[in-house]
Amino acid sequence: MTSPDHHLVDALGVQHQPAPAARIVSLVPSITELLCDLGLAGQVVGRTGFCIHPAEVVKTIPKIGGTKDINIEKIRKLAPTHLVVNIDENEKPTVEALAAFVPHIVVTHPVAPRDNLGLARLLGGIFGAAERAEAWCAAFEAEYAALRAQGTGPTRTVLYCIWQDPWMSISSDTYIARMLGELGWRVPALGEARYPRFAWSSELVGQLDAVLLSTEPYRFTQAHADALEKQLGIPVFLVDGEMMSWYGSRALPGLRYLRDVRAMVEGTAPG
Repeated sequence: MTSPDHHLVDALGVQHQPAPAARIVSLVPSITELLCDLGLAGQVVGRTGFCIHPAEVVKTIPKIGGTKDINIEKIRKLAPTHLVVNIDENEKPTVEALAAFVPHIVVTHPVAPRDNLGLARLLGGIFGAAERAEAWCAAFEAEYAALRAQGTGPTRTVLYCIWQDPWMSISSDTYIARMLGELGWRVPALGEARYPRFAWSSELVGQLDAVLLSTEPYRFTQAHADALEKQLGIPVFLVDGEMMSWYGSRALPGLRYLRDVRAMVEGTAPG
């Protein structure tokens, strides 16, 4: 017989049980925000220094280091029952060290916008906020339907830059690329890496309709965009990295933001 909680399975296939009295440490900024939006801030006993949203709520939650340099002893003292991590953002050795004393590790790995529905239901189901999670999912579905209702325009190839010195971009196997894919856009193939390094060339620029410079993790600014546009001779836009890459709560305004990005790029592109 299937347990009623058979859907509480994380990204590694681990089955979790409801734990409404959990003490949670979140090592993922976007998930800390989602936990707070699901009404669970009172159960989050630790967060990273990069967990900055919602600002008023998280300042009352103890910091336990960065996403990659965690203070293990600090976490031990907080005595969490559950640790929430992400496959892309957290280092495996760190998670293994924490697993020695944290009973439950919830591993997340959303790779496309609609994965947010499962993420919200997983966290809501484990931590006793299933109703709030369903309300969030309904709001997400409404935003998603509004985006789809606009249809996809012409296919465009856009280069999404996340770093310079060295220049780095994203592969098609990333959440950001799949966000862009909702607009019918694609990213150029730049090799095997998920976050490939690249060099500018006339051949690369020749296949692009536009370049998008993200405000994170590198802090690109409008000045960078203006200078690069002069250099390349094709449209270059500054985009909000949180809106494009944060899953969880940010995915809701992120879907709305995608419509703005399309308007921005298509306002200058032919066709």
